[in-house]
Amino acid sequence: MLKRADRIPLPPWGNALAGATGAVLANAIVYPLDIVKTRLQVQVKQKSTDTASFTTDEAHYTSAIDAIKKIVNDEGIVGLYSGLNGSLIGVASTNFAYFYWYTVVRTLYLSSQKIDKPPNTTAELSLGAVAGAIAQIFTIPVSVITTRQQTQPKDDKKSLLDTGREVVCSEDGWSGLWRGLKASLVLVVNPAITYGAYQRLRELFFAGRPNLRPWESFFLGATSKALATVATQPLIVAKVGLQSRPPPSREGKPFKSFMEVMKYIVEREGPLALFKGIAPQITKGILVQGLLMMTKERMEILFVVLFAYMRSLREEKLKAAAKVAATRAMEAMPLEAAVVRAKQSIPAILG
Repeated sequence: MLKRADRIPLPPWGNALAGATGAVLANAIVYPLDIVKTRLQVQVKQKSTDTASFTTDEAHYTSAIDAIKKIVNDEGIVGLYSGLNGSLIGVASTNFAYFYWYTVVRTLYLSSQKIDKPPNTTAELSLGAVAGAIAQIFTIPVSVITTRQQTQPKDDKKSLLDTGREVVCSEDGWSGLWRGLKASLVLVVNPAITYGAYQRLRELFFAGRPNLRPWESFFLGATSKALATVATQPLIVAKVGLQSRPPPSREGKPFKSFMEVMKYIVEREGPLALFKGIAPQITKGILVQGLLMMTKERMEILFVVLFAYMRSLREEKLKAAAKVAATRAMEAMPLEAAVVRAKQSIPAILG
């Protein structure tokens, strides 16, 4: 097994590809939990004076299990995978961008340090936040479209492109694709806390270990994600509310800010409603993050071995090309070659 110190450093795109691959596989496995937590988070209870439905769908879910049962009964098993294509595109693009920029900013930070030592917790969180902010700017449109798809009623299901057109044709126009950007930029603290905690927990529990076993990577990823989710759940709920269709009680009027969403929820359901859907959110987060980091560690090792093999092939080709070039040069200049050989043989004759 390659030791971490002996590894060929992966380029930013190599780390990004490893992270994106792990994220896609992990999210595909637990996608039904994503549907459930989104449906739970967008429903808002009625006030006694409200006559409209409390949610964008007709069904009301009392728990994650209840949501799964009702979705399957109403839409079939495929209902648990509504919007899967868009979600995986979003997951791949977001994680590729995140891991790419995280590697870039972390490398720049380490190269600027006079003392060669790992970043402290504050630095790790800051680096993660910068990388997350850059990634969100480029990838949030897919997140907006996916959230819309996940909350569409069964008789109004649309494709990824049609949902995108619906967003653009709304009163927000093209800016609607970046709805919830402010909340998303605030939420960069979630992956920042996650990966910052992952690094610190790794140093605490597995100090000096160049490579981790799959279950160790899963444990660190799951624990760090649970901590981050609890800390940021109210913002996650507000972001979902911003990106989904407004509740019927608002008569089509979209929310303008995540603070408005939070105020609306608290007025109707109380402060604890800001943590609704936290059970499937944490379960999904633990499984996804655990599987992601477990897969990413394996993918990184695979890419390191692949890059080492490619580098050895390149070196062999360069040596062969240099040898061929030297042979051709000697053949093209026979007189000079003869002089060179004669000069080389003189010491042997004199000896």
